[in-house]
Amino acid sequence: MSAEPHILVIDDEPQILRALRTILTAKKFRITTASRGEEGLALAAATLPDLVILDIGLPDMNGFTVCARLREWSNIPIIVLSVRESEQDKVRALDQGADDYLVKPFGIEELLARIRVALRHSAQSQTGQETSIKAGDLVIDLARHVVTRDGTEVKLTATEFKLLAYLAQNPGRVLTHHSLLSKVWGVEYTDDVEYLRVYISQLRKKLEKDPRHPRHLLSEPGVGYRFSEGD
Repeated sequence: MSAEPHILVIDDEPQILRALRTILTAKKFRITTASRGEEGLALAAATLPDLVILDIGLPDMNGFTVCARLREWSNIPIIVLSVRESEQDKVRALDQGADDYLVKPFGIEELLARIRVALRHSAQSQTGQETSIKAGDLVIDLARHVVTRDGTEVKLTATEFKLLAYLAQNPGRVLTHHSLLSKVWGVEYTDDVEYLRVYISQLRKKLEKDPRHPRHLLSEPGVGYRFSEGD
């Protein structure tokens, strides 16, 4: 990644394009814009941006299709910005490969924070998988399957560790119920959302200082869960 990360914005609203270009350029990002899905896909292939900001409602194809087509050949982080706020749309975008989803109108500081997380995660992925992950008072040793909190080992079952590891290896990214159940338990369990809730509750009791107000294992209501490094 260059000193000035390159962001491709695919959105057909001129005012959004102008605002994002002004704001992100001021924050030392290099910006390319497209107002149509096909144009955005072509620019993504030609310029290989560090991150894509994508609208769902494009004039020639929807953003879900753009996500899916990008994911056919690239792991470029994708942040969806959309006026659509239904859980169904969020889940669909995330299951098609988006890393994050913000509803318009959005707070610029929140967008910048999501961009930083996505770029950091992408950089870590490109340098190889970490053997351990540190998040506040938690240390997750992926090689030894050991988790410590404040230096004290926390006993987890094999399934609890697998679920935690998958979340922690995708910090800041919303992982849908479907993707978590499929990855940890298998495709035959993808409808067992209550099963997942039970395991998340167990992990919170073991890992969070205040399970009712978690810092690391965060809920995205109706959609899934997000692992926060707690900074």
